[in-house]
Amino acid sequence: EPRLVESGGGLVQPGGSLRLSCAASGITFSSHVMIWVRQAPGKGPERISSIDTGGSITYYVDSVKGRFTISRDNAKDMLYLQMNSLKPEDTAVYYCARNIDYPSNRNYWGQGTQVTVSL
Repeated sequence: EPRLVESGGGLVQPGGSLRLSCAASGITFSSHVMIWVRQAPGKGPERISSIDTGGSITYYVDSVKGRFTISRDNAKDMLYLQMNSLKPEDTAVYYCARNIDYPSNRNYWGQGTQVTVSL
């Protein structure tokens, strides 16, 4: 069964940076397009970034483009999200997931990591 564990969230001031990590197990990680999803308070989940199996094709929603960078290490079964120039509107719980499990198979997402951007 898929198991995804996120880490790296926290409280950061506007303009700051965080790097999220996601450790995958129970899946053939290198065979899956992986995504980062965030859910802000009172809002639905939003897929903000994706990366293809080889790590060469990436996608970003406009609101994070130029500030966030997704990457993966297939040798370590790890997914990353480097977040720079953080804004208060980036405050959310961040989840990693397989693209095939979005949006319906939420049971297979990670548990999430809280990112709070505030003074």
